[in-house]
Amino acid sequence: MTAEPDIRFDRYYSYDEMTACLQALAARYPRLATLRSLARSFGGREVWVMEMTNPNTGPAAEKPGYYIDAQIHAEEHATSATALYAIWHLLTNYGRDEEATRLLDTQVFYVLPRINPDGAELSLQPPYYNWCGNGRFMPGADRHAGLIPEDVDGDGFLVWMRVPDPKGEWKKSARNPDIMVQRAPGEEGGDYFRLYPEGTIRDYDGANVAIEKPFDGNMNRNFPTNWSPQEYGAGEHPLSEPEAAAMARFILDHPNICGMCAYHTHGGIIMRPSMTRPDSAMSARDITLYKEIGKVGTELTGYPTVSIYEDFTPDKTQVRRGGLMDWTYEEMGIISFGTELWDLEREAGVEKVGYYNLYPRNEEVQQKVYTYVREHMGERAWRDWRPFEHPQLGAIEIGGMVNIWSYRNPPPALLEGIARANALFNLRHAAAAPRVRVDTLEVEPMGADLFKIRAVVANHGYLPTNLSDVAVANKAAKPVEVALEVEGGEVVMNPARVELGHLAGRNERLYPWSPWGQQWSAVAKPVEWLVRSSGSGAGVRVVARSQKGGVDRREASLG
Repeated sequence: MTAEPDIRFDRYYSYDEMTACLQALAARYPRLATLRSLARSFGGREVWVMEMTNPNTGPAAEKPGYYIDAQIHAEEHATSATALYAIWHLLTNYGRDEEATRLLDTQVFYVLPRINPDGAELSLQPPYYNWCGNGRFMPGADRHAGLIPEDVDGDGFLVWMRVPDPKGEWKKSARNPDIMVQRAPGEEGGDYFRLYPEGTIRDYDGANVAIEKPFDGNMNRNFPTNWSPQEYGAGEHPLSEPEAAAMARFILDHPNICGMCAYHTHGGIIMRPSMTRPDSAMSARDITLYKEIGKVGTELTGYPTVSIYEDFTPDKTQVRRGGLMDWTYEEMGIISFGTELWDLEREAGVEKVGYYNLYPRNEEVQQKVYTYVREHMGERAWRDWRPFEHPQLGAIEIGGMVNIWSYRNPPPALLEGIARANALFNLRHAAAAPRVRVDTLEVEPMGADLFKIRAVVANHGYLPTNLSDVAVANKAAKPVEVALEVEGGEVVMNPARVELGHLAGRNERLYPWSPWGQQWSAVAKPVEWLVRSSGSGAGVRVVARSQKGGVDRREASLG
């Protein structure tokens, strides 16, 4: 057996280092872990997936599956660290921790720790592009004109340009000139500025600094449901990007997946569906289910659970389209969450009053964030403003926040705590899976070589075997099947294979029964057969099979 790999969670790993960590874990735990590549990126890098289960307790395809992915966006480095932590936690704690052991014995985990290896590798290196592209284009190469991101002063960081302009909407704070605050309506008589990302301007007309939306970028808008070419980075068509196409193929090829979480940064929130519809247009039972699981996540992480449409979409006429979660939940009914890791403002002591903040305009908030960054994150996250003669804009200043190492990703010292809390939430979500079991198998001799066989099949899980109302409505939910196999005899009454429909989970029983409340569905159902057998050593086996709730078998003798 190989030695325990030395994997630390107080740093960010390059592609080669991440690959070495995954390979070392797979080599250390060959019985529990299988590492393989889903696809190759434009840059020739592998998109890895780690499959983890105990094969001695049954094949992976016969167990409920839980899926985690990370770093679909290039600059979100804390996400791949958290996914790697989830892999490490499960494998290193097998046999020592009750929950990790039980989950690997009864379920299978599929973890994609870095979907976007090209983009991640580029944004890990100076000048640290604040970018989410996947390598089809270099940053800026997909823009025809206007501002092109570039480290114009050569200090190794992409930050901000403050450009003197009497028409400008920003001014320096009177208390701290490092901070830019909004110019008030009607305010005149001061020194004002325009703020732009650092870069040069292609085809500058001397009047307007145009900034085009990048084409290459947002693979989380590249999925089929509600896809639109108008979305930032949506691609040429659904699943046009090799990494997104490989993810979709993997999910379709693993119909046992009954729960999933996609990691993002930043914001410190757990997101639930829908991306495009209000709660009033969704199944009330599904929303309740999401809220109950989300409560567990909030208890473990401190992150509130919010609707993407209701709480994370400031302009409801501009909904997000083509997202992974809309495809997996709205089409397939898989209970899907997306977690935005890390909240700089909360860490800096700022009260959370909104979930989608592009930039803190309030001076008090900015000062708290500034103080925290300067004290805890250093010059990698903040660059002092310096005068610079810009080739198109003339005398300006360059400096300010390095977004990728401040807002987007936490300081390395906080990384392990964030990763642990969020991985533990995912394990608890996984543990809510439906679990189909053959509870009882009874054989009753009837005379004349006939035997009545009676089995009771039940769902021991929190979730129903159909997972959601959406899955039923879209006919994506497969019924529970029960089959009787006879050794040394034959079935003479009732089909050998029976569909039981769906079995409820305990999620619908949030309170004692009431005629005014949600009415309960069956969590267990009996099935009977009549079998003829005259030979010695004859026996029967009942096999209960659920696409999401796994497979269970029970045997009995006809002796």
